Amino acid sequence: MKSLIVGSMDYSAGKTSLIIGLAKAAGKPFDYIKPLGDRLVYRKKRIWDYDAALMTNIFSLGRDPEDMTMGFEHLKLRFKYDEEGAKNRVAAMVAEASAGKDIIFVEGGKSIEYGVSFHLNAFSLARYLGGKLVIVVSGDENYIVDNVIFIKKYLDIRDLNFGGVIINKVRNIDDFNNVYVPIIKGAGIDILGIIPYIEQLTFFSMEYLAQYLLARVVAGESWLERRVSNIFVGAASIDSACSDERFRRENNLLITSGDRSDMLLASFEEGSTTAVVVTNNILPPQNILAKADEKKIPVLLVPFGVYEAAKQIEALTPLITSKNAAEIDLMAEMVRGHVNLEALLKD
Repeated sequence: MKSLIVGSMDYSAGKTSLIIGLAKAAGKPFDYIKPLGDRLVYRKKRIWDYDAALMTNIFSLGRDPEDMTMGFEHLKLRFKYDEEGAKNRVAAMVAEASAGKDIIFVEGGKSIEYGVSFHLNAFSLARYLGGKLVIVVSGDENYIVDNVIFIKKYLDIRDLNFGGVIINKVRNIDDFNNVYVPIIKGAGIDILGIIPYIEQLTFFSMEYLAQYLLARVVAGESWLERRVSNIFVGAASIDSACSDERFRRENNLLITSGDRSDMLLASFEEGSTTAVVVTNNILPPQNILAKADEKKIPVLLVPFGVYEAAKQIEALTPLITSKNAAEIDLMAEMVRGHVNLEALLKD
């Protein structure tokens, strides 16, 4: 059984999406753990990591997402585990998950140093398990090169089974290959794959947004798979909104107060609104909700104000959900076409 530890230099580099693509492309029996949770989801008095639940749901792993993580809170984990205790617990999690499996994917925390103070960062996980460590790097080209060379010059990887880096979200593959790959190879770092930037994966679904905001779905529940790529804050007058070209952009998410019936009706008639977040816990009138159902527009209700909602949505990282079959297949296709699976999976 092979352990593949996947870490990243920064938050939102795309570790989980990459693991989904790797698991689907490899076509081998596998399991997954994420010892240090960093995307907490609270449902029905239970907590689990979003990524762990996602992997379980997509691939029907048949395990409780709670069992795939050791916890979330730094202070609690630091108090509960010394280094030997952390090592033993991770080994036990792998033993529990690995029966009948060829691969176990072990996902690190949100960045390469996350969890180092209590021995659960990606480097520690790789040392405990003796598995192959792969680091995902993304960003603009110069940032990627700086990160990769930083790994080589300043991070102690001598005693690790370091497989190399996978470079994610590259906007110009040809330019990157011609200009930057020689620099990285010259530093002695193996490149296991270069995955192009995929705009489709930067859009978020309303199902994910509802989970992220802990929102109540008050209309259009059957169309939560719809995805949005633009946001319009409807706080001004209706005349001002209708004269703003941003109000008419495709795949718009409208954020407005629940008592703004004028704004809601105008957005429905405009035809470019994909979904709505209504704020301040103000439920729109029934005729508005009926119109949203008719137009197949999901409406989410949240307890905070317009600008707080906009701030939270602006800060979110778009993630795949278990119902996004097209995106899941796309990630597998990207892995098959742009990652050296043979090098990645060999001993």
